Amino acid sequence: MRITELLKKESIELGVKVSGKEEAIDRLIGLMDAGGRLKDKAGYKEGILAREALGSTAVGEGIAIPHAKVAAVKEPGLSAMVVPEGVDYEAFDGSLAHLFFMIAAPEGEADVHLEALSRLSTLLMDPDFKSDLIKSQSKEEFLRLIDDKESERYQKKEEKTGPAAKARSGYQVLAVTACPTGIAHTFMAAENLEQQGKKLGISLKAETNGAEGVGNALTKDEITAADGIIIAADKNVDMARFDGKRVVMATVTEGIQKGEELIKKAVSPETPVYHHSESASSSEDRDQENVGRSTYKHLMNGVSHMLPFVIGRGILIALAFLFDDYSIDPSNFGKNTPLAAYLKTIGEQAFGMMLPVLAGYIAMSIADRPGLAVGFVGGLIAKMGATFANPAGGSVNSGFLGALLAGFIGGYIVLMLKRAFSKLPKSLEGIKPVLL
Repeated sequence: MRITELLKKESIELGVKVSGKEEAIDRLIGLMDAGGRLKDKAGYKEGILAREALGSTAVGEGIAIPHAKVAAVKEPGLSAMVVPEGVDYEAFDGSLAHLFFMIAAPEGEADVHLEALSRLSTLLMDPDFKSDLIKSQSKEEFLRLIDDKESERYQKKEEKTGPAAKARSGYQVLAVTACPTGIAHTFMAAENLEQQGKKLGISLKAETNGAEGVGNALTKDEITAADGIIIAADKNVDMARFDGKRVVMATVTEGIQKGEELIKKAVSPETPVYHHSESASSSEDRDQENVGRSTYKHLMNGVSHMLPFVIGRGILIALAFLFDDYSIDPSNFGKNTPLAAYLKTIGEQAFGMMLPVLAGYIAMSIADRPGLAVGFVGGLIAKMGATFANPAGGSVNSGFLGALLAGFIGGYIVLMLKRAFSKLPKSLEGIKPVLL
């Protein structure tokens, strides 16, 4: 679905003055409602604020893209606002936000908001396009600029991925971009790297590890032919495929802000060659990172896998309350009717998976697959509150902090075991990951 199909004139406002983040949100929600996209303004605002609580949706460079997928939305839509003087929207780069796009998506439909978010993030990486939008004199001009840019960008993309493109030679540089939530920054980094590659005359392809999965995946032949690899990610990605290639490790923010520098490093003969091994998924990679960044990546790997369980739980329990009858038994609200009880039970089970998933994927980030089972079990123990004195657990558990510790401790224990058993005969390779 094109951006201009989601954005109505009634939902655009130019030359706005707002005093702060909250007023900006209220103004955008009002514009969204003016476009007839909402069933419940208050419910939609709750969804927007819940998303902001996870981290600001200001993507830097003067842009903010707040979004929510909630039952309060009638149909998918966008609202847009230009604030010439700017407003503090808690951007990671400290910039004031001048250009706003708010996304609304209804529950139970395809992830239109993710597609719109990725397209907007990509298009807005062009500074001239962003500047033209901010300077727009009318809503018609604003929409026309978006329509022209979207046609230009995605028509070219289709040409590049068509049959004729397959006959062309491989890419000089390949990149992988990923952020913990897998939405805006992932696609912004990919777009910036591709644009900087064009400026330098270096062909570049970027794979996105986004919320909907891997996009624009790198092929084995492309990796073999490439001169260098850029990993611009704040969570762990599959590194085994890059064995024997020059690899530059960076944050996703550096992918957005330092694309030219990263590309030059990737093609430089001085860039070290990456060598992957089962124990090295951790050791050699960490040699290139400080302890703080390494810890952050392990944590974000756990958090990014945990988030769907938390969000799913919230949605299901909200639906349970919607379909329940409070008057039957106020003390049992949410489970008075069969449908409500079913939805709330599923939501509770989803939430129950949060701690094991968090610990499991932290441990997997540290020690690869052998760490997954240890982390999962550690997370379950933290959830149960099991101790040596009380193996069956109790009413008090270590919760989120316990799961964090279980993930890190379990991961590093498995990593030490992997190193300790690394000298065993190859005939025992099959039993090491599962048994030893």
